[in-house]
Amino acid sequence: MKSRERLLSAIRGGEIDRTPWSPFLAYYWESMPKDVRDRGQFAYLKEMGADPLLRGFHQLTRCVYRQCEIRDKWVGKEMFRSYETPVGTLTERYVYSQDGDTTFLVDHPVAQGEDFRILQYIYEHMEIEDHREAFEEDMRQFGDDALLLPTVGAAAKTAFQSMVEHWVGTVNLAYALCDEEETVEECLAVMRERDDETVKMSLDSEADGFIFWEDSSTTNISPDFFRKYTKPEVDGWGRMIHGAGKILVHHACGHIRDLLPLMGESEIDAVESISPPPTGNVSIKEAREILPERIALIGGIEPVRLLRGTAESVREDAEALLRDMKGTRYVLANSDSCPPGVEYEKFLAVTELVRRAGM
Repeated sequence: MKSRERLLSAIRGGEIDRTPWSPFLAYYWESMPKDVRDRGQFAYLKEMGADPLLRGFHQLTRCVYRQCEIRDKWVGKEMFRSYETPVGTLTERYVYSQDGDTTFLVDHPVAQGEDFRILQYIYEHMEIEDHREAFEEDMRQFGDDALLLPTVGAAAKTAFQSMVEHWVGTVNLAYALCDEEETVEECLAVMRERDDETVKMSLDSEADGFIFWEDSSTTNISPDFFRKYTKPEVDGWGRMIHGAGKILVHHACGHIRDLLPLMGESEIDAVESISPPPTGNVSIKEAREILPERIALIGGIEPVRLLRGTAESVREDAEALLRDMKGTRYVLANSDSCPPGVEYEKFLAVTELVRRAGM
């Protein structure tokens, strides 16, 4: 079987010649030498002997801000980004980390009731445009040797999770829903309209399915909030996507044990990046016992063990996963992300195991 067919069959519960092995290279990839990155992840994964599952490499639409001027201003190691509109300005603050060579959001832009009105105005005047040229070129180039899963959602996640992560923050959002629930929900409704546009515009593409970076975790969202605000939007996406004969993959990289029953009732086809402790709080085996068989699982090799363990211990972890998940809808992968510094030999050890085991 070619990788695309193997991955789709594993997720849909069809016949497979062996379990797909699809490493997730986020963070690891950015640390690689430029000449390696210039050749691309597809080539790197194929040479490794893995099945390229290209998670979120493309978004088939793009958001165009109208009546909103976005400005960045650096002050030392801090960056201030402002969203200037006729009804007011939102400003967020980032801090640069030399260790990670990246910036981190430390102050969310929506802090009080009136700020939600400004955010609503931004989304009301946002336009969703077609943006699939890069995806179509990669489809032509990779063909059946990879499964490409573009993202859906204006921010590649649900409106509520976008508020949690980017616009408002966990604590302020919880308070706002107590103090100004109607204001928050009016804003969410407009954000969901833009999200739905991205799904509808993506359905007539050649994509076999889609992924959204929900980063679900009870460290930042309660099961009650998930049930009320997240699941309805995911279910709407799922119904549209299934109507087009495609699959929907939910990226959930955090503490999801208490969310799994709700995720099991949702219109998704797979949960990607499930991780045991210490990164997550549930093993693949436990998740399989909680979720219905129709929902595939992707992940299982814990990132800390992948980094700190030996090639032999990583191979043993993978062997246990293959044994536990035999006969179920499963794609073997490292969970959440791949830390920089993981030795290439560990990937090869898993490749050799998967091909030898034929499971």
